[in-house]
Amino acid sequence: MRTKAISLKPHAVFIPYAAQSHIKTMLKLAKLLHHRGFYITFVNLEINHRRLLESGGPKSMDGWPDFRFEFIPDGLPSSDTNVLQHLDQLSTAILEGHYLASFKGLISKSNDEVYSNVPPVTCIVSDGFMSPLAVTAAQELGLPVAVFFTLSASGFLSFDSGRVLKEIGLIPLKDESFLTNGYLDQAIDIIPGMKNMRLRDLSTFIRTTDCDTLIFRFLVESIRRSFEAPAAIFHTFEALEPELLDTLSTMYDSVHFIGPLELLLNQIQENYLSSIGYSLWKEEPECLQWLDYREPNSVLYVNFGSLTMLTKEQLIEFGMGLAKSNYPFVWIIRPDMVVGDSAILPPEFSEETRERGVIASWCPQEEVLNHPSVGGFLTHCGWGSTIESISAGMPMLCWPFIGEQPTNCRYACAEWGIGMEIDNDVKRVALVKLIIELMEGEKGKEMKNKVMEWKRLAEEAAGPKGSSSLNLEKFVNEILLSGKFVLQKS
Repeated sequence: MRTKAISLKPHAVFIPYAAQSHIKTMLKLAKLLHHRGFYITFVNLEINHRRLLESGGPKSMDGWPDFRFEFIPDGLPSSDTNVLQHLDQLSTAILEGHYLASFKGLISKSNDEVYSNVPPVTCIVSDGFMSPLAVTAAQELGLPVAVFFTLSASGFLSFDSGRVLKEIGLIPLKDESFLTNGYLDQAIDIIPGMKNMRLRDLSTFIRTTDCDTLIFRFLVESIRRSFEAPAAIFHTFEALEPELLDTLSTMYDSVHFIGPLELLLNQIQENYLSSIGYSLWKEEPECLQWLDYREPNSVLYVNFGSLTMLTKEQLIEFGMGLAKSNYPFVWIIRPDMVVGDSAILPPEFSEETRERGVIASWCPQEEVLNHPSVGGFLTHCGWGSTIESISAGMPMLCWPFIGEQPTNCRYACAEWGIGMEIDNDVKRVALVKLIIELMEGEKGKEMKNKVMEWKRLAEEAAGPKGSSSLNLEKFVNEILLSGKFVLQKS
């Protein structure tokens, strides 16, 4: 029996899904809990633990008081850095419990006497898409567990709509032609709180011709298992999606809208954990120095996130659209972003953009979005980028690619009035018109005014008496510290 004398700090184990935005968002919540007196163990899959070390440096995860990083073996190839390329393998491993023994072993290790400086684990905070693993572990170990969906409420309901659409026969699609023949434009009014939605606005993973695919089954099972957790967090704030709080309250015993997390972290006066990085790629901060010499609101920032894949033709159309718009730009092009090709742009692009643009492989996005020289954001509409754009008061051009990104795009453009959508078949002439409208047109000015109002509401939510701050305190005190939500093994 454990008898060692240690601090009585509560100890939360975090486990994110193996994607950049999930890791970044969960690390932010972990820092917030650490500030509230928690000991934190942050558990990545081995491939991403290694990538964080490569991007941050070999000592970047060492020496943080009451905050440690661990990993579990994943069986993924070390050369494969794109989560899309091993999505099936990852989904299979989670569904079949391949990581369960390793995860439980890490938790048990914290209770071993040899780890005399580590308090016993008191709770698990799991990514919603790791719930088949974490909820099972919590049940078997008798620990409280909460699920954290690093999404908007609407994005979560977009994923969850798959099971309902299947029940009423809207999916699976009969064949691939249904993706292009107008079928996707039909109105969807079956999701409480979500209005003016079309089938095309829901997750790309549920617009499928086969509901027996591994990824579809993984999504359905992850969400189903998450309902066994008595508490759920969503990375949003109440003023942004008020109708959906009631909808989600019918699914979980306790629902908390906590965000934007970066604005909550900004409330911490002395945050020595701020230097813990989030990036799986090495950031290139030189673009910030370049921005220092640009006029206010003059630069377009372009970043398609960590998963989007472009064809060579799409890369050229985006590139020439930027060139012909005549606006300065910062464009993030990952080495693996172009399908089957290296990211090579035509000589005409270089000639027309010389001294006017910067291309980097990765950057500190939030610093870029908050730089006074940046006036617009061309984005894939991942939720991390969307809420960071709202927090920075930055209007958007939206080109959604995968997952719930079409839902985020629909809300940004049609509900919140802060974005304009780029056609999936992007063409340079149309793109130039949208860039000019965003940067200097009447629509762009209107979007800027609206996003500044959303920024004000986000800051209010993250303030000392704001809804997100109060929700965070309620989550900590009523869920993680009370012990009343310990799960029993089913």
